[in-house]
Amino acid sequence: MSVTFEEMRLEHLDQVLEIEKASFPTPWSRDAFKGEILQNDFARYIVAIYDSAVIGYGGMWIILDEAHITNVAVRPDLRGKSIGKVLMLEIIRQAVMMGANSMTLEVRPSNNAARKLYQGLGFIERGLRKRYYSDTNEDAIIMWKENLPARGFKVYPGGRYML
Repeated sequence: MSVTFEEMRLEHLDQVLEIEKASFPTPWSRDAFKGEILQNDFARYIVAIYDSAVIGYGGMWIILDEAHITNVAVRPDLRGKSIGKVLMLEIIRQAVMMGANSMTLEVRPSNNAARKLYQGLGFIERGLRKRYYSDTNEDAIIMWKENLPARGFKVYPGGRYML
């Protein structure tokens, strides 16, 4: 399986919103994504493409030398195939290219798969935001990865990641 990455554009939003709705109890709206990709100068959003279809996406804000992950999701039928890992590695790679040397994110304590992925990429749990998720009042674990860049992945010609 060969996955490529592109900057998120308006024409990706129908597929992104399908993944978003299948992934989160309170999905972002089309307008929220449009605002991020068209108006937020701090934001960088990418899509993972396989066989001409969006199979995942992720976004971050770059503020000074820190990257803050806003969201990451993979199409439900393709989870468990390392797509989330290469998506995160590409986000880290792009953050480094934009001058970030650390990265942070919030994750639900109940999202064991995501926590395991982030820990495997070197993120460390550093704090807790009480009742962060308004849909369930679940806390958020704050995770940090210091001393970017990412290591241990191979990018092939044309920006392709081989899984």
